Amino acid sequence: MGSRTTISILVVLLLGLVQLAISGHDYKQALSKSILFFEAQRSGHLPPNQRVSWRSHSGLYDGKSSGVDLVGGYYDAGDNVKFGLPMAFTVTTMCWSIIEYGGQLESNGELGHAIDAVKWGTDYFIKAHPEPNVLYGEVGDGKSDHYCWQRPEEMTTDRRAYKIDRNNPGSDLAGETAAAMAAASIVFRRSDPSYSAELLRHAHQLFEFADKYRGKYDSSITVAQKYYRSVSGYNDELLWAAAWLYQATNDKYYLDYLGKNGDSMGGTGWSMTEFGWDVKYAGVQTLVAKVLMQGKGGEHTAVFERYQQKAEQFMCSLLGKSTKNIKKTPGGLIFRQSWNNMQFVTSASFLATVYSDYLSYSKRDLLCSQGNISPSQLLEFSKSQVDYILGDNPRATSYMVGYGENYPRQVHHRGSSIVSFNVDQKFVTCRGGYATWFSRKGSDPNVLTGALVGGPDAYDNFADQRDNYEQTEPATYNNAPLLGVLARLISGSTGFDQLLPGVSPTPSPVIIKPAPVPQRKPTKPPGLSYLDFLCQHRDIPI
Repeated sequence: MGSRTTISILVVLLLGLVQLAISGHDYKQALSKSILFFEAQRSGHLPPNQRVSWRSHSGLYDGKSSGVDLVGGYYDAGDNVKFGLPMAFTVTTMCWSIIEYGGQLESNGELGHAIDAVKWGTDYFIKAHPEPNVLYGEVGDGKSDHYCWQRPEEMTTDRRAYKIDRNNPGSDLAGETAAAMAAASIVFRRSDPSYSAELLRHAHQLFEFADKYRGKYDSSITVAQKYYRSVSGYNDELLWAAAWLYQATNDKYYLDYLGKNGDSMGGTGWSMTEFGWDVKYAGVQTLVAKVLMQGKGGEHTAVFERYQQKAEQFMCSLLGKSTKNIKKTPGGLIFRQSWNNMQFVTSASFLATVYSDYLSYSKRDLLCSQGNISPSQLLEFSKSQVDYILGDNPRATSYMVGYGENYPRQVHHRGSSIVSFNVDQKFVTCRGGYATWFSRKGSDPNVLTGALVGGPDAYDNFADQRDNYEQTEPATYNNAPLLGVLARLISGSTGFDQLLPGVSPTPSPVIIKPAPVPQRKPTKPPGLSYLDFLCQHRDIPI
């Protein structure tokens, strides 16, 4: 090894140590672990490069009784049901993380893993959408599944498939899935153009289905009501899907949809204090604000400004600078509810992170009723939430499994709490799993690396007990927005790169809705801010 190579390695190591010393946490390690968690949640035939070795194939006959192949996808949390609405939101927010911070993901060696995680979801959605106006939204039944405590590899519970169609609509489910497919089409545009085009075709069909045949999905798939009830209705998902289809296609049809329906569907009216799998308004408002800051509002500028006002009220409320602020624990963590509160922490932190960068490139501060906020303060807020998650809290507990020394050992998760099927294939019965594995007080035999559990209560208290599902159960939608935040924090205060490496912004041909003729993207000159660059080339979809 030459002296120059040795010096280069030492410099890289030194920079890494400096970053760790400044942050107090190894964000790169946390990022790697948080992406790894998705492999533990996989359903179906596991690939040869599967890194979570204690998992094996499962759900291999899903959909068979309905005459459709529904093998694949993700288990959303600690049970073995595949719920379509949270799964689609997981994929959408994962894609958003990649679209915004693909450069950081690539430089830290995680872009490929993140894209693989997206594709595991979109491959399933393609199967679940066999006809334009048919979408399967659930496999398995929560009631029978929760009655049993079994590994996914040998579950004996009902694997019935549930769908929406023209006679049994579900605009929220179809809209969120359309958003996921549209966002994913951006991710795959350069690396796999034909796959990207296929995703976009499904996205157009699903949006048209959602918009034409309106209704709440849990009125059609009633078994989902106890677990993922759509409290917010479907208007937010219709706007959310339109926003993502505009990002993916630059088609004025979707821009007009956002402009013409913003007031009537609540996009400009709802001032939110949460963002998650059910309530999408804050996400829509953030995306529309992005369009406005790119100078692409056009005839809808006045309406889009009202979207932006609501987005900024959300940001102000995070930092206690609004008339209606988001509650926090004494230790400083966002607190929305006792059951899996962490989902609201990561999703809000992601919105704050991207908005801080939008503000930076707009060269302005956030104007709040209780005082102004700089972009760096907004990013610092996100950092404070992540640092709390990773151990900077009154209990000095990391709420990411496998990160740090003190983390949850008795996770409410069937697969991790039972000895691996690859180690001991002795059949675990439905109720026997509760008696033998659920009730034991020892640590999980399989470490659910990277899983972000529900987290502490309103007073920063936490009980590491398997039966404490409100606090110890993980979920995929907890982790998805965290990918982008961690990738951004690795870069520090100046390392922002919104362009996804190797992904061309030229849209694939639109099959259902007419789109403008795609143009080749010009290169951003050095020293020119990304937003200024976009303003000079307003015809570029991103």
